Amino acid sequence: MRFVVARLFTVLTVAILFAPPSHAQATPFVWPLEPRPLVVRPFDPPEREWLPGHRGVDLAGREGQSVRAAGDGVVVFAGIVATKPVVSVDHPSGLRTTYEPVVSSVTPGSRVRGGDVIGTLASGHAGCVTPCLHWGVRRDRTYLDPLALMRTTPIRLKPLTPS
Repeated sequence: MRFVVARLFTVLTVAILFAPPSHAQATPFVWPLEPRPLVVRPFDPPEREWLPGHRGVDLAGREGQSVRAAGDGVVVFAGIVATKPVVSVDHPSGLRTTYEPVVSSVTPGSRVRGGDVIGTLASGHAGCVTPCLHWGVRRDRTYLDPLALMRTTPIRLKPLTPS
């Protein structure tokens, strides 16, 4: 029973965190790499925000591959963070997606549409043997699983017991 309640809480939390505000137009998100990439390291958030964890997913790619904005938004950062090239995009839904290591072809303030090229994949992401894209998403200070953006099946809550 605890598992069912915990799972239901997780499903509700994901639904609430990823639901756009009422004023935002819902637009589908797309994979930042084409073709659909292999996930080489999944989302593994820390128990507390100050603890170590993997706050995104690593997607297999190749050096120089085009990296695309996952959704419509505005580029809010394109530069270097701790020696790594990073691009961040704010979306109307209140989410922010981040992409690293990406050599940017956009500048802060640029409007992008889902699927627009925002840069090229560089090598050197820690933990990846071959070039890979670390793709993250957060709402405010809460990191979320970017793969949840790619779910195409709507969440349907079912009763725990038959009626």
